[in-house]
Amino acid sequence: MGGDRKPVESWLTDMDGVLVHEGQPVPGAPEFINRLRSSGKPFLILTNNSIYTPRDLHARLSRMGFEVPESAIWTAALATAQFLSDQRPGGTAYVIGEAGLTTAMHAVGYILSDYDPDYVVLGETRTYSFEAITKAVRLINDGAKFICTNPDPTGPSVEGALPAAGSVAAMISKATGVDPYFVGKPNPMMMRSALNTIEAHSETTAMIGDRMDTDVLCGLEAGLHTILVLSGISDEVEADRYPYRPSRVVNSVADLIDEI
Repeated sequence: MGGDRKPVESWLTDMDGVLVHEGQPVPGAPEFINRLRSSGKPFLILTNNSIYTPRDLHARLSRMGFEVPESAIWTAALATAQFLSDQRPGGTAYVIGEAGLTTAMHAVGYILSDYDPDYVVLGETRTYSFEAITKAVRLINDGAKFICTNPDPTGPSVEGALPAAGSVAAMISKATGVDPYFVGKPNPMMMRSALNTIEAHSETTAMIGDRMDTDVLCGLEAGLHTILVLSGISDEVEADRYPYRPSRVVNSVADLIDEI
């Protein structure tokens, strides 16, 4: 990964822990994104969270001082809907999730149904229903294919960790004996779809993330230049425990402003 690397022309950045931390902007992050916008370089903000639509996230980021168009936001919900549309156009799915996921599924022409669906699609939700999980288990037992937006076992909140889609997927897998196909990070599928969306090439694209096990792994496997920031989950000691390394480690995206 030495000096023969091509210069970075496109940027992918995770949101939680990189741009936003515990509901507040990371110092320097709005300036980083605003510099990216003014540079004209293609970029996307990525999130494994499938709860929100790009419009919701655009509004949330705007309130914190980020100037981001909706089209610059790429979620695991969008990646999942695109994956299913490519695999089986116009199919049917039983969806457990919030507006981010149901909106994305409708947008690709999927019919949401609990009658003999092609897929059970599990995303994040704020209120998991035991009834919905039971229905998912029975549909998978009857032959529906099991898809999950992202494998994260927990997610951040101001009060502390929340169980996330990966934990609920584990419960459904335990009940059915069927493992889901995860579309979000660290599946490189999420990166590939993001690169395709901005027509970028892996060898000239950087991925910025705060997690070794999702962001850095995913970027590495997709052939990107990877930058670990220490403003979120991973610290340098924890990062050293992994059998792979990021291309670079910086304290936060504020350190990258002058490179755009």
